[in-house]
Amino acid sequence: MRLTSFRTRVLVLAIAFSVLLIGSVLITAYFVVSGGMSRVAEDTVLGLSRQAVKLTRDRVVSSQKTAAAEIPESDAASQHRRLTRAQNLFQAALPELFRTGMSEGEFAFYAPGDLSTPEWSTDRRTDTQVETIARERALRLLTSTVSVSGGGSGLSGLFSRAQLGLYTVHVPIDVPDGSRWVLDVTYVPFREEQTIDAIRAPMLVLALVGTALAIAMMQMSMGWVLKLVDELRVAADSIDAGQLDVRLPAEGQHEIGDLARSLNHLIERLRRRADAQTRFIADASHELATPVAGIRGYINILRAWGAEDDAVREEAVRAIDRESRRMARLTTELLSLIRTDEDTTCRRMRVDVNALSREALAAAATRYLDKGLEFEGPEEGPLVAMNDRDKIEEFMHILVDNAAKYTPPGGTVRVQTWRRRDSVVIEVADTGVGIPEKDLPNIFDRFYRSDASRSKETGGFGLGLAIAKRMVEVCGGTIEVKSAVDEGTSFTIRIPREVAASPHRL
Repeated sequence: MRLTSFRTRVLVLAIAFSVLLIGSVLITAYFVVSGGMSRVAEDTVLGLSRQAVKLTRDRVVSSQKTAAAEIPESDAASQHRRLTRAQNLFQAALPELFRTGMSEGEFAFYAPGDLSTPEWSTDRRTDTQVETIARERALRLLTSTVSVSGGGSGLSGLFSRAQLGLYTVHVPIDVPDGSRWVLDVTYVPFREEQTIDAIRAPMLVLALVGTALAIAMMQMSMGWVLKLVDELRVAADSIDAGQLDVRLPAEGQHEIGDLARSLNHLIERLRRRADAQTRFIADASHELATPVAGIRGYINILRAWGAEDDAVREEAVRAIDRESRRMARLTTELLSLIRTDEDTTCRRMRVDVNALSREALAAAATRYLDKGLEFEGPEEGPLVAMNDRDKIEEFMHILVDNAAKYTPPGGTVRVQTWRRRDSVVIEVADTGVGIPEKDLPNIFDRFYRSDASRSKETGGFGLGLAIAKRMVEVCGGTIEVKSAVDEGTSFTIRIPREVAASPHRL
């Protein structure tokens, strides 16, 4: 796999995207679990503090009652001794009190004079400055405060042992000697940390599996797309080599299928165009070969008998002249066809369609004067369109000449025009030999001639109607044909009254 290939780049992007996506999900899940365990630990320490406060207050009351029973209050000295006795009883009961009833947490009592050193505690850990400040705040505001110390960094538990820290509740509480101490209830969240440690490995495994699956799915999807790209490359190479029988798989109603179908249509159009070009070259070669062969034959006749027989010489010269004019006419039509294919612009100008129709009829009447045809033109008066005058004039002359050519002597050639909405309709009809129904779909193909047009008297090359159709299309119009054998043929052309000023592209 090349480092510069599209597949490699997509793989790198897939890895980066998957790592970012799965990593984000993993970190989010860790924070959710870690936050949940932190809240559980906080709820636990608050519950322990409430139990510890209740036990402490009960013990304070009990100590005061015992001291009062032992030392009756008679004067200030006895009152002091009673308070001292109650305080001593209270402190002496603390170890047993918190060892039997509150084994889950750690407890300590701090006197107001020194909030950094405990008067009594169940552990020997070193206090932190954060805890000292929290105790001062609890005494000052006479409310419980919570502090967390010794916890790890935000993501430390994701890759190593979880450390949620120590959760401590600082509660101001009255003791038997009349002073106010601070009760620290500390909870070490071993269970919560174990829960985080237990799910760490499955979370990492799921993250790795999810990343691998995401990369695999993206690679599979991209492989499908790149397979089509490779097929496009093969198709392009085949087209470049002249092979137009390649087809892309076009299954599925999706963008890739749409692209494949569009390319298949393009290849099919190229194939048809290549076939048409091949037929065009073959037909043109055939049409040119016929007069060339005739000229060469008559030249051989001249060489053999022309010097001795004046009649033979004269006939050969006439035949050579006839065939050379036929070649010139074919060359002219071929050049006209090529020029028509290249010229796709429609020049917008004022055109009198009726005047052009009458001119085409007059030119045909002059050429076919010996046939005694009747030419009928459109009604008097102008029919104006904003279109290309030269192209309208050219296809009108082709269609009128074609009608006169295939109409027997004494027949009629008629041109009618009318306006329909935003279009101009031109109908060129004749009473000629007609076109067989089987030939109608092909009459606009180059070099195509029906059986009715293959006589020497009418003989063209099958290019006129192809040129006319192209001219009509460049003008933005359409052409239709109706015909019946021995009854005549009718061509109907519709062109817009006002063609767009920009070039018309096909």
